[in-house]
Amino acid sequence: MSVAVRVIPCLDVAAGRVVKGVNFLNLRDAGDPIELARKYYEQGADEITFLDVTATVDDRATTYDVVRATAEQVFIPLTVGGGVRSDDDVARLLASGADKVGVNSAAIARPALLGEIADRFGAQVLVLSLDVKRADRTPSGFVVTTHGGRTETDLDALVWAAEAIDRGAGELLVNSIDADGTKAGFDLELIAAMREISSVPVIASGGAGRVEHFAPAVHVGADAVLAASVFHNAELTIGDVKAALAESGVVTR
Repeated sequence: MSVAVRVIPCLDVAAGRVVKGVNFLNLRDAGDPIELARKYYEQGADEITFLDVTATVDDRATTYDVVRATAEQVFIPLTVGGGVRSDDDVARLLASGADKVGVNSAAIARPALLGEIADRFGAQVLVLSLDVKRADRTPSGFVVTTHGGRTETDLDALVWAAEAIDRGAGELLVNSIDADGTKAGFDLELIAAMREISSVPVIASGGAGRVEHFAPAVHVGADAVLAASVFHNAELTIGDVKAALAESGVVTR
């Protein structure tokens, strides 16, 4: 686990623009990704996460351009996810300026991909992105989804996360589809459950709405906290979140 907790703004990018919705639906334009990334860097963000939410072949070139332009101006780690289907995709993203790469649907379809990426680039590059919903039919009560939460798999989220770590994932980005965009707070039960089975850092995502939402996520086991709309809408700054965490006894970078 990290000694200091990271605060990470997330940029959901489609066709070169940042978008945001609720529960991954009704996406609306939220700004220019390069400008937003630079603003968050200046505010003290510890990392930036880009998620290509459309991830079609047509948009892939746009993503490389956005990553490249951002890396020239923002000197903190960049994690890029969405549409990564091979270790060659990872190589191209790293060459464009990404530091870490998130993998979701392609790893579910072909779990061996995780080992291929970790063996070639190291576990520190590989982030397993998990879009998780509550579901009674799995032992843990949580199921993995694909396609931005629209398609449920039969995979128990905790079982899949543990397997992914065994295969080489160096970090878990755990996003609650149920909480995403609601601003009602992180799914603390989900974060705690992931912490219990994880030997790698856990990033909490989905549901942040107020400064007081962040510390509880850390207290139940998150090594990093990620948010999007509260930053894009200028409701909170990175500094606001770090100040609130410090007041709760959480050490940040």
